[in-house]
Amino acid sequence: MAEYQADAIDRVIKNAVGVMENSKLQILEILEAARSELNTLNNELQQVIKETAETVEKVDQLEINFRRSRIRLTEVSRDFVRYKEEDIKQAYERATQLQLDLMIYREKEMYLKARRDELQKRAKNVEKSVERAETVSSQMAVVLEYLSGELGQVSRILESAKNRQMIGLKIILAQEEERKRISREIHDGPAQLLANLVLRTEIVERMISKQDFKLVQDEIIDLKSQVRSSLEEMRKVIFNLRPMALDDLGLIPTLRKYVHDFEEKTKIRTTFETRGKEHRMSSPMEAAIFRLVQEALNNAAKHAFPTFVGVDINYQGEMLRIVIQDNGLGFKVDQLEERNKGHTHFGLIGMRERVELLEGRMDIESTANEGTKIIIHIPTKTEKRRE
Repeated sequence: MAEYQADAIDRVIKNAVGVMENSKLQILEILEAARSELNTLNNELQQVIKETAETVEKVDQLEINFRRSRIRLTEVSRDFVRYKEEDIKQAYERATQLQLDLMIYREKEMYLKARRDELQKRAKNVEKSVERAETVSSQMAVVLEYLSGELGQVSRILESAKNRQMIGLKIILAQEEERKRISREIHDGPAQLLANLVLRTEIVERMISKQDFKLVQDEIIDLKSQVRSSLEEMRKVIFNLRPMALDDLGLIPTLRKYVHDFEEKTKIRTTFETRGKEHRMSSPMEAAIFRLVQEALNNAAKHAFPTFVGVDINYQGEMLRIVIQDNGLGFKVDQLEERNKGHTHFGLIGMRERVELLEGRMDIESTANEGTKIIIHIPTKTEKRRE
């Protein structure tokens, strides 16, 4: 009977693996096509941005020339003694031609700006499609990895603790999500700013060749500001990867800075309080607690839309009590499992499992339209804890 069940499981798994491998190939083809389209759109967008900058510069110059030609036309029209009829005719024709050129380039500027906005919108939509395809592809890769094992391993997994299987799967998926998030942060932040800096330096080069040093000075001042912005964006990415202050200063100073940055970024009033006698813990423990608070705040900002979030950390001997409370939308706690079913991101369910791995406990109190309160208890004694 057991052998029949194993054979049946093996057939089901093989069929599932075959179907998923075919589906994965189709998704990869779609993903490659979307990436190719995105690359084409980005190249065209950069060209349009460059052409728009050149056209704007041309319009500005034409406006200056047209104003000068109007002044010249007025001057020759008034002084019949100094200027002949041919001079008046030439001044009039030049003013008319400049006016016509100005109209043409203004139309071109409007078209290029509209085209730029359209390309940015299309590129954003295609980028979202690429992200969705990457998510599905990474999920299928993880599932295929689990399903492709030997039958004996599969049978052993089926007989072992299912909770630990799910935790392992979620950790792998969380790593993939984190990699994609970092990739998006670099692409949308420092990479975009650096691409813009390259374009601006080209404009500065043209200004220098024209010896327009006043505009060059203004442009360099603006460039310096953008370099500072790029540096700040890169520091934010590095901080999100691994806050260096966590090892140097400890958990509380790092959390205090993160809460401050969170308030500035989201414009949500945020408080941070500590009680009890603070003491250092192992580096993995402090990193795990930091990530729990970080995820709780991100979840509140993303899903609850609060106007206030409070973080309270209480050192109670060999126990650490963490309370994160907001006044957001709230939800029904008994529906938490159903809401998170099928979700691959960390979420509240993932937080609870992470707390359990730390041999702690997490309680959630929430009411619709009245906010949410997350209470976490984590034992901090490390002598008997396995790393």
